Amino acid sequence: MEDKRINNFNAGPAALPLEVLTEIKDSFLNFKNSGMSVVEVSHRSKWFDNVINDAVQRTKRLLNLDARYEVLFLQGGASLQFGMIPMNFLNADNSADYVNTGTWSTKAIKEAEIQNKKITVVASSEDKNFSYIPENIQFNRDAAYVHITSNNTIKGTQWKNFPDTEGVPVIADMSSDIMSRRIDVDRFGLIYAGAQKNIGPAGVCMVIIRKDMLELVPDGLPSMLKYTTYAQKKSMYNTPPCFAIYAVSLVLKWIEETCGGLDKMEEINKEKAKLLYDYIDNSGFYKSTVMVGSRSDMNVVFRLPSEDLEVQFISDALKNGFGGLKGHRSVGGCRASIYNPTSIKAVSALVDFMKIFENKMG
Repeated sequence: MEDKRINNFNAGPAALPLEVLTEIKDSFLNFKNSGMSVVEVSHRSKWFDNVINDAVQRTKRLLNLDARYEVLFLQGGASLQFGMIPMNFLNADNSADYVNTGTWSTKAIKEAEIQNKKITVVASSEDKNFSYIPENIQFNRDAAYVHITSNNTIKGTQWKNFPDTEGVPVIADMSSDIMSRRIDVDRFGLIYAGAQKNIGPAGVCMVIIRKDMLELVPDGLPSMLKYTTYAQKKSMYNTPPCFAIYAVSLVLKWIEETCGGLDKMEEINKEKAKLLYDYIDNSGFYKSTVMVGSRSDMNVVFRLPSEDLEVQFISDALKNGFGGLKGHRSVGGCRASIYNPTSIKAVSALVDFMKIFENKMG
């Protein structure tokens, strides 16, 4: 099975650990001796109850979450969270600060503005094509929250140090770097992450919310758009995305038991990123488009001397077993997404291919 698989550098849906895929395959027809597939068991059954509880408990252990935090599973991806967050936490009397670091931050800002919520864009890196993370930001002390995107998949930037907001709760879209490194959870009021990059397949969004944030949720919202609904019903108000949650639980198990936890995962991820960036920086052929201090450990974006060469590079790479290297359609270029399941071996093999291509075409 492994011999037939390519080196997958897709930005999302992205690679999953082979061990996880194998366990899913082995249990797909008869899950836990239930006589049913995991996609057939009732979400009210003991089998699924064990699955979702396992996912919650592993999340809490990996992130060192205490009793102040709830772990929820919602549908609609991060895009739904863009609208739910201002809907749940902003009213006529308060406002929020947003930091714009690219496409996904821009979308989050738009969804707040659609609702006519009061927000202030306190910092932006648009002046340099979102190639860096802003520093020395002046936040409003009376803001209801500060919204950031921890990692930008399209522009290839990442917050290396989260901002000091002087007690204002930080809300972070961590879709593309959750569980990739150790973080100080205390400063966050809410963390949300579409699973399809680092922790599972598409179809579920993990939401980690501090319980005091739930006190801000108004009564007049539709049930499915209130965080309190999911907290009170333990993500089981309606039928959740059962299979996606099952896969998330297995990926978290893999991080915790096979990889050795987040400290080890972070060490591996930094090694992968350094390997790729070091080669790009020492090459006269490939060029990073991101300022050094802001470079993502998850999404390495780069350009070649011409668009024609980029097209050929992507084509030749696929023929040699390297997939997903095309940059986002909005920016072009090339991108290697090196999320948790992408091995050092795969990144090393990519660098070797890049050297061959440079020697041939440079």
